[in-house]
Amino acid sequence: MHLIPTDRFDCPPGAPNHYVEHVRVESMSVGTYVIPVGGVDDQQPHGEDEVYVVLSGRGQFTAGDRTVPVAAGSTLFVPAGEPHRFHDVTEDLAVLVVFAPPYRGRSA
Repeated sequence: MHLIPTDRFDCPPGAPNHYVEHVRVESMSVGTYVIPVGGVDDQQPHGEDEVYVVLSGRGQFTAGDRTVPVAAGSTLFVPAGEPHRFHDVTEDLAVLVVFAPPYRGRSA
């Protein structure tokens, strides 16, 4: 069992975003991703499938050519290699991120 401490949902002062990995096993990894109001999601496509679950906050999410509003409870799937990002954050976002296979880095 793994417990995720809630203090990990904070973004360091002045940082545009913050990712913390909490669990890594052979088949997947799980972390939290925080983007404050005014922050920037600078991620590039990944070589892993992803599931995002928005825990708190509000903003927009674009994957491919589709944009949707996100808020607490929003669940999103992004296939490996697809360009995507959070943007127009109006309330600090805290997002649970599941990568399968485990996250290996920023390039697809």
